Amino acid sequence: MRFGSLSVAGFAVALAVGASAAGESVLFIGNSFTYGAGSAVRHYRSDTVADLNNEGVGGVPALFKAFTQQAGLEYDVALETIGGAGLDVHLAKKLNVIAARGWDTVVAHGYSTLDPDKPRDPARLIATSKQLADVLRRKNPNVNLYLTATWSRADQVYPNNGAWAGSPIDAMAKDIRTAYDRAAAGAGAKVIPVGDAWNRAMQTGIADTNPYDGIDAGKLDLWTHDHYHASTYGYYLEALVIFGRVTGRDPRSLGGSECSAYELHLSAADASRLQQIAFDELKALGPAEPQPFALPSSPKRERCTAR
Repeated sequence: MRFGSLSVAGFAVALAVGASAAGESVLFIGNSFTYGAGSAVRHYRSDTVADLNNEGVGGVPALFKAFTQQAGLEYDVALETIGGAGLDVHLAKKLNVIAARGWDTVVAHGYSTLDPDKPRDPARLIATSKQLADVLRRKNPNVNLYLTATWSRADQVYPNNGAWAGSPIDAMAKDIRTAYDRAAAGAGAKVIPVGDAWNRAMQTGIADTNPYDGIDAGKLDLWTHDHYHASTYGYYLEALVIFGRVTGRDPRSLGGSECSAYELHLSAADASRLQQIAFDELKALGPAEPQPFALPSSPKRERCTAR
């Protein structure tokens, strides 16, 4: 679906490449944090994106696609995902898929603890991010590469055997962000601060900080049942931050009546709260400036099913 654009005195996120040309290609490379494990997001609108591994995944890429359609943008969205994999696995097993064409934009991330064999060690992420950048730029020297800094895993913080055991819940995401900043510097990439947005949601009282002791009334659980992967709320926030970072659009412009929220059974109030968090986190990356951005009308719900 497509909404009209209005020039308003609001802030858009002036952090990315701006509005896309028609059909601009975007490839998502990731693992279960991209394909939406543990939630209804996994197979959401899978017919709207190209799953290069033919596994019927919609995931966060399909949410991104839905957001861009509602904002009146045209993106050709594809994904290549492998559960439990860092970038090294994608380069070893799927190089022919990744390098099959010159992508305009690539959004990628590594393993959730930085290194599955050496948790908290950023060396592998830094090295493989540079390798990925080199592969992509051989096909398209002007590719826009984004690295998604992921969230704190409650299962790595609260249990005694976790790699971040005894740390505050926000510490893991902060460490992940530091590692991704280093990786991005070496790869000539930009960072998408998803983990920081999760931290912001918890710090502002929108999201619960500890799923092991129950969820406080009125707060969202960003994790799913394993306290590791995201819930639908968590993936929705992830997709909002990616949308704002890549397109330069204000996530709040989607509005509480945004179609994906409706289809995934998020309330309008919760959708709006998460959109605000995404905007605030992206604005914190640097100065924002007024820009025109798409404002939704109040669409009839049946229009939300349009592909």
